[in-house]
Amino acid sequence: MTTIMPQSEQVRKAIVWMSEMLENEPGKSLIKLQEEAGPRFNLSPKECEFLQRFYKEDKG
Repeated sequence: MTTIMPQSEQVRKAIVWMSEMLENEPGKSLIKLQEEAGPRFNLSPKECEFLQRFYKEDKG
């Protein structure tokens, strides 16, 4: 399995935050977290797409 390493520090922070949220609140919607992470971490549309792919491949 390949490990994807994001280039942006903001994306890394978003992944850490999302992972913590999913751990603390397992029923939390992944889509809602992704939508919330964009403005919270000032992510570009491309970085938001990266988050979606990151979690999609992680589940896959």
